[in-house]
Amino acid sequence: MSTEQSPAPETSVPTCYRHPGRETYVRCTRCDRYICPECMRDAAVGHQCVECVAGGNRGARSAAPRTALGARGPVSAMPVVTYSLIGLCIAVYLAELASTRVVTDFMMLGRWVQPDGEVIGVAGGQWYRLVTTMFLHERGGSFGFTHILFNMWALYAVGPALEQVLGRWRYLALYLLAGLGGSVLLYLVDPSGAAVGASGAIFGLFGAYFVIGRRLGAPAAPIVFLLVINLVITFSVKGISWEGHVGGLVVGALIALAYAYAPAARRRLFHIGMPVVTFAALAVLVAVKTLALT
Repeated sequence: MSTEQSPAPETSVPTCYRHPGRETYVRCTRCDRYICPECMRDAAVGHQCVECVAGGNRGARSAAPRTALGARGPVSAMPVVTYSLIGLCIAVYLAELASTRVVTDFMMLGRWVQPDGEVIGVAGGQWYRLVTTMFLHERGGSFGFTHILFNMWALYAVGPALEQVLGRWRYLALYLLAGLGGSVLLYLVDPSGAAVGASGAIFGLFGAYFVIGRRLGAPAAPIVFLLVINLVITFSVKGISWEGHVGGLVVGALIALAYAYAPAARRRLFHIGMPVVTFAALAVLVAVKTLALT
């Protein structure tokens, strides 16, 4: 049974797809249609229309199988990538407690000269440290436990929402490249510095959450508050790698811009191209810095 709707007035202002006479700038995060307050249903990020919510509750695919940013999958899909990242970080932390070499062999270290003259770190060919460091955390003690506890809480808090709206592969690429961006900035600014932690990747998720939230019409105040608090802590507490945090934040936000604002007709090109270009740019920066150091 359907009811006949009156035609929408001729205006450049978008209107609700169910109520053509009501102006609105909010889109459903799944089908990307404009929805008015009456048609909005709260979602993890932004809002969804009543049809998409009903389709998700039935466990069926909605009429529009993609989210507003092009991801496939049901609304209630389990955040497999987020839970896997949390599990991996916890497993590595337990390995750290069992052996100190886990940290010393895999933490981020740009260039360090051993007493015998051997150069270790990224400049010495150990490029994998740029990536492995994002799964390590400060070993033992109250600070070490707090370090991994906060990072895993932050990942659990913002990760599932981003994974839902981005899809698993876009989300994983964002996470890894943000973490890599933090390592690269540390390498460029302080090559003799050492660091561990998923904080660079987490800050990348914060930046992406803000960008994508704005694109979908979600309130920005909560994530802005969280970002400001963490940036204050970053620059006020001694021993925290600000390079890792800022590098991750910038890379995460830039990739999210391409994800969120790519033209619909070229969305796939932008969603694949931006991570590839970002990885290539970071690789070039590492190569140039390594040449300068050696």
